[in-house]
Amino acid sequence: MRIRIVDAFTDRPFAGNPAGVLLLDTAGFPDDGWLLRVAAEVNLSETAFAHPLPDGGDADWALRWFTPLTEVDLCGHATLATAHVLRTTGRAAGPLRFATRSGILGATAHEDGSVTLDFPTSALIPVETPEGVGAALGAEPVSVHLTSERIGDLLVELADERTVRRLAPDPGRLAALARRGVVVTAAAEDPAGGYDFVSRGFFPAVGIDEDPVTGSAHTALAPFWSARLGRTELTGLQGGVRTGTVRTSLRGDRTLLTGHAVTVIDGELLSTP
Repeated sequence: MRIRIVDAFTDRPFAGNPAGVLLLDTAGFPDDGWLLRVAAEVNLSETAFAHPLPDGGDADWALRWFTPLTEVDLCGHATLATAHVLRTTGRAAGPLRFATRSGILGATAHEDGSVTLDFPTSALIPVETPEGVGAALGAEPVSVHLTSERIGDLLVELADERTVRRLAPDPGRLAALARRGVVVTAAAEDPAGGYDFVSRGFFPAVGIDEDPVTGSAHTALAPFWSARLGRTELTGLQGGVRTGTVRTSLRGDRTLLTGHAVTVIDGELLSTP
């Protein structure tokens, strides 16, 4: 069984966000325990598992995502990685439709090698700053929003890009603040730098102290920054040590996320279900 490691939201190896990708030839998914053990062995923020669906349905592939600890409802970078593998291995030539726990998600490849994902836009609910957020982050919030129940993150605006980049939060404290994680963001310091906003994502509650580039978080970041900057087409830069870029296009209740991906490992999984 072939297993691949793909760096997503980057056009070069060893950047962006790495994801495991396992394409299954079965008509269904193996036992959840086996899927979780594989994800724990891969030990990346997410490993994607996909199997083909019969022709004529609403979707072409069924897709699930697992962290080393649990299954998640929505994942952008591992969906991009899966679409990249399907395209580069000849398993799919045109637009893709994935059946997931968050509904049907689309993926369209472009001639320049990039892929655009079609995801649901996340709702943003302004909230009072929860007690302990500033202490857990090591920086005081400017504003705090709760994202949709499907995602379950806190979106925390910080004072500036430098604060976001220098942040060294306490994972133990962050784990108690949100169902999934805490995303911090600020406007880009230099509008000519090629990106409009920066972010970092911390998800210790699901086993990920920091996720380098979180596609699903950009379904909340896109409406947040589009409202402030007055544009629906934006580029976000995310990450600490590893970084990547996500081009966002806000289309009402859908958000398009565009990025590149690079396969860095192509191997064989010897332990089958």
